[in-house]
Amino acid sequence: MNKYEIYDTKERVLADNDREAEKVRNELAAKNVFLVNLMSSPGAGKTTTLVRTIQTLKDQYRIGVMEADVDSDVDAKTIADTGTKVIQLHTGGACHMDADMTARGLEKMGFDDVDVVFLENVGNLVCPAECDVGAAKRVMILSVPEGDDKPLKYPLMFTVSDVMLENKIDVAPVFDYDFDKAEARAKQLNPKIQCFRISSLKGDGFDAWVDWLKNEIEEWRNKR
Repeated sequence: MNKYEIYDTKERVLADNDREAEKVRNELAAKNVFLVNLMSSPGAGKTTTLVRTIQTLKDQYRIGVMEADVDSDVDAKTIADTGTKVIQLHTGGACHMDADMTARGLEKMGFDDVDVVFLENVGNLVCPAECDVGAAKRVMILSVPEGDDKPLKYPLMFTVSDVMLENKIDVAPVFDYDFDKAEARAKQLNPKIQCFRISSLKGDGFDAWVDWLKNEIEEWRNKR
């Protein structure tokens, strides 16, 4: 029987992506631009959370947004209504953004006139967790209706994220959601993850989340 080699193509693809992500990170650092990779499942409230975050920060930072979707420009229109610089990225069927796609999106958007860029990734708890896009911070949203067991089902997302925003706390009484369990499960995977309970619709909890983000931006800037 002839010998043959087993080659792990996924490992090679991820390694190539990591190298590209480091290039993105270095270029953003050189231009003093702070990139946030915002991830969640569909319908968790990424765009609504982003709009309220922009409204809170826009007087302090020049903000840009890259909206990534398989198709449509619904979210880009919503962001544009805030007066924020925004570009819509269509992934052509891909379920997530990778570092090369992010680099091309940044080039197309232009980031000489922004201080903070948010990448609203494709709605998915699996694929976006695997790909480093060169962001300074990874933020994920877990909405109350999804259930407190999501860290058990999608562990990588919670392992790689710097922040878990527990959104839609205003409807918590309607759902069987245990905040303490969700946070304990996330911290078991990632002891450093920061957890904030918010309502992007009503604004509850946003002061703590935005204060954390501003502190991270300023600390990152001071290290440049």
